[in-house]
This record gives sequence, C-alpha cells and structure tokens, in this order.
Amino acid sequence: MNASDPSQGPARVAYQGAPGAFSHAACLALRPWDEPVAFETFDQAINAVRSGECGLALIPVENSTIGVVQPAADLVAASGLEVVTEVWRPIRLALMAAPGARLSDLKTAESHPAALGQCVKALADLGLEAREVFDTAGAARDVAEAKDRSRAAVAPPPAAEIYGLSILRHDLQDSADNRTRFVLLTASEG
Repeated sequence: MNASDPSQGPARVAYQGAPGAFSHAACLALRPWDEPVAFETFDQAINAVRSGECGLALIPVENSTIGVVQPAADLVAASGLEVVTEVWRPIRLALMAAPGARLSDLKTAESHPAALGQCVKALADLGLEAREVFDTAGAARDVAEAKDRSRAAVAPPPAAEIYGLSILRHDLQDSADNRTRFVLLTASEG
C-alpha cells in the first residue's frame, strides 16, 4: 500500500500534539479520509513512520511570523523520509481559559514555543507571562483540567470547544497573515 495515494485507502497520519492542535486540523483538512494519530513530540511522530506504525507524518516546519520551526525542520531533514507534499495553512490563535475567567483574572498564558512566538506583542499588551509547553491543544487540555482561572492557553479556537474552555480573545496572533508550512512525509520506497 502506498500511503501517499488516497486511492489506496485510508492511512494513519502521525502528528505532534493533542487533538485540536494545528497539526491535527491540518491533517483533517489535507487528508480527511485518513486517520490522524497524535504523538507528544515531533520525533515520535517521525519515528512512527520509520517503524511502519503510521504511513505518513504531517510536520510544521516554517511559520510566516517566527520563521523556521527549528526542532521540527532539523528532525525532518535528518529523518530520511520523503516529502510527499507541502501546504501552507492560516494560523489563528485564541486566548482561552476556564469558564467564568476574565482577562483581569489571568496571570499566565501557556502554549507551544512557536505559538507563543506568534503572539509576543499581544501577550505583552495583556500583561501575561508566557509559559512554554509541548503543544497548543495540550496547553488547552491542561488549563481545562486545572480549572485555575489565572491560567490561560494560547491554542486553535476548536481546542476551546474540545476541552470546555471559554475564548477570551480571538485572533491573538501579532500578524493578520500568520501561516504555517506543513510537510507530509512518508517512508522512501526503495
């Protein structure tokens, strides 16, 4: 089965992050017939293709605001995997918190370092301390589980619905034309 050919049937597509992450949304948009499979790290997602656990991996390698997503790009370059295609996707960030929280309650904003780098000015204007975690949607999940109204997550808007959070600010990204380039990888044939 050639995982890069949709006529061959559904493939498992590895991505980094929790359900609701930008990579998850990109998987659903690019390959709606396939099964997205979440991994905590970029390395785990790439290794899932190397091991045959997944036929494909979708990895973000560049953002229009912050430039190269260095850890991911380095892993892709060293992976020995073949790039099937690439796609630029718009990135809209939202500030979300536990139900009932107000902007004035917040002290911290948690997210993946790449997402935090895309909203530096907005977070500074709000007076929020940025805290780096592994994943955007994972930050939303953690904030929801904590039920601490002083904590917020910077994540894709669908993560608020998935994890039961309230969006306190839409379009948090510093650039209106914020986009990320994803590459779809598969094992080389040969």
